[in-house]
Amino acid sequence: MTFIDTPIKDLFVIQPKIWEDERGYFYESYSEKRFEDKSIFTHFVQDNQSLSQTGTLRGLHAQTSPFEQGKLVRVIQGKVLDVAVDIRKNSATFGQHFTVELGGDTHKMLWIPPGFLHGFITLEDNTIFTYKVTNLYNKDLEIGLRWDDPDLGIEWQLDRTKIILSEKDKALPAWKEFESPF
Repeated sequence: MTFIDTPIKDLFVIQPKIWEDERGYFYESYSEKRFEDKSIFTHFVQDNQSLSQTGTLRGLHAQTSPFEQGKLVRVIQGKVLDVAVDIRKNSATFGQHFTVELGGDTHKMLWIPPGFLHGFITLEDNTIFTYKVTNLYNKDLEIGLRWDDPDLGIEWQLDRTKIILSEKDKALPAWKEFESPF
């Protein structure tokens, strides 16, 4: 697998090596050694998976200490626009975001370390999104920001009238009201 630097330090797009033949394909979706070779020393405790229809937007979310999470995200089937927002106060890219299209056809992944908000929007029906996390979910320590905050300036690729949100995500605060715990 190849780790591709992004404009934001510690955030990597990962392109696995795919072996294909008449039977289908095979690839490593995670390798502890390859992560350690990039000085990413982590331990995953849980895998999560969601199925969503076109226009479903989940995010922008993170968890605070002691339940902060690193995430390795990928799409098994379908396509998403994946977004990570740097909320590390001492980072040169604090408040900046990175987007990447992840799809079941490309097998690309994104490593999102603790200190980032994360969200995605599905671009195809029946999209299966999966992610490994480095800490358990704790509802009381979850934080987030509005997906459409103009100060973030995220281009979600879909007309806003076609976006499907949870009630929880509709109620998230704006960037100007947000105090980062990282």
